[in-house]
Amino acid sequence: MNNKYLISIIGPTAIGKTALAIQLARYFNTEILSSDSRQFYKEMRIGTAVPDNTELSAVRHHFIQDRSVLQDYTVGDFERDAIAKIAELHQQHQVLVMTGGSGLYVDAVLRGFDAFPELDPAIRRDLKDLLIKEGISVLQEKLKDLDPETYRKIDLENSQRLIRALEVCLGTGLPYSSFLTDQVSQRNFIPIKIGLTAPRDLVYDRINRRVDQMMEQGLLEEVKSLIPYKDLNALQTVGYKELFLYLEGQISLAFAVEEIKKNSRRFAKRQYTWFNKDKEIRWFDFDTPPNEIIDYIENFIKSSNSLKTEES
Repeated sequence: MNNKYLISIIGPTAIGKTALAIQLARYFNTEILSSDSRQFYKEMRIGTAVPDNTELSAVRHHFIQDRSVLQDYTVGDFERDAIAKIAELHQQHQVLVMTGGSGLYVDAVLRGFDAFPELDPAIRRDLKDLLIKEGISVLQEKLKDLDPETYRKIDLENSQRLIRALEVCLGTGLPYSSFLTDQVSQRNFIPIKIGLTAPRDLVYDRINRRVDQMMEQGLLEEVKSLIPYKDLNALQTVGYKELFLYLEGQISLAFAVEEIKKNSRRFAKRQYTWFNKDKEIRWFDFDTPPNEIIDYIENFIKSSNSLKTEES
């Protein structure tokens, strides 16, 4: 009988996922896995809102700053590593907690990642060169022409995902979206999907304040230390690319900060678009008392166990 559970906490950036994850993990006496696509990297602490030392010491976390930006790490790599870690941790814990706002990485764990054909590595190299020489807008327009469906859904500011979609289009002659299926991989756990939400104005205000806080914490210095690696895929992300432009003298610091806020708000909007397609998510207002969410989870587990007992 499968009686292992993975609580997945999702929602837009700055909504409070980390705080809830810690509260749930402490209640269930368990551990947390991060499904954030940038918190893996030890050099990107401030700009990715890595949990602080107090939060990290409160509960054991996994996939937090465990590799360098110099290491390529794909969503497929994460799926493999996360599933292995979940199996290992489920030997000691009935319930685990996973949190992060990277929809593709969440889906990779909960549903499985679609299989793609082998592709010529030269295609990716050419696309990376194009990105460096002509900028991300060229890749965006190319994807719009080759695969309008993916263009509408993908995070257009994430160059790594743009390149991945384009290399499939160019390498196969077929749209990237044609390889995506609704098949769910077999998992040895039952997901419990918890979403946090808030009115849009409040979400945007929280994002703006978080960016200001990151700047106060030293984000600019963090970005300065990463200048030698600014062309790496891991650093083509909100909070870093804008400050690289400032450090290159292309824009003012004030404008860079406003761009970070604007692009973060756009990212939050795309996060909602991604997660709203999943009807299994149980949404809670961001300030819902944790005990109400715990009650929902407890009832979910009891109901699931009762159903399995009846079936057996």
